[in-house]
Amino acid sequence: MVNGIRSAVTAALLVVGLIGAAGVARAATWSSTDKWGTWSNGGYTVRNDVWGGGAGPQTIWANSYSNWGVWANHPNTGGVKAYPHSAKAVNKKVSALGRLSSSFNVSRPGSGAYATAYDIWAENNAYEIMIWVNKQGAVGPLGSKQTTVSVGGHTWDVYKGSNGANQVFSFLRTGNTNSGTVDVLAVLKWIGSQGWYGDVTVGEVQFGFEITSSSGGMDFAANSYSVTS
Repeated sequence: MVNGIRSAVTAALLVVGLIGAAGVARAATWSSTDKWGTWSNGGYTVRNDVWGGGAGPQTIWANSYSNWGVWANHPNTGGVKAYPHSAKAVNKKVSALGRLSSSFNVSRPGSGAYATAYDIWAENNAYEIMIWVNKQGAVGPLGSKQTTVSVGGHTWDVYKGSNGANQVFSFLRTGNTNSGTVDVLAVLKWIGSQGWYGDVTVGEVQFGFEITSSSGGMDFAANSYSVTS
């Protein structure tokens, strides 16, 4: 009977995401199952951001802006379901920035469909710059490939397109990595050098997991993340 009770409790915790797919309990400073759950810490904002249609349950947890993650169980039905992330507001023009870089270290599942990516908003959301450091499964960027370029410490396939509301520039790393440092300012300046925008104001630098599917429940974690400007 004790084993039965334990199994029932474990199943319930799996449903709400307090135990990951591997059955490991998580202790966190903050957690939320609310799709719009938000937590401010250290000048950053951590968001659950379950925004897509047909999404399943997702629980976000955080010990700090730098160390956080989600348990997500999104069906394999196509379309982005969520973008859990940690964000740092910059609110400066590119020309006013002497430095803008970011370091990351993540743990991620080997199945499902998702991208680990920066999402950078500029000029009051007129421009969206996505920097994909790794991807898994059937996911891809908006628009068409423009070129391959080495900038900001990595080599990227660069795509340009529109989602109907804003221009989207996507930089897909040519090989997956789970840790590293990106010179974000160098990437932003390179876009400007192509004549794709002017001296734009950088709003937020967001970093997280753009999840299309994670059927059965999967764990994603940012072991560390920071923005330096």
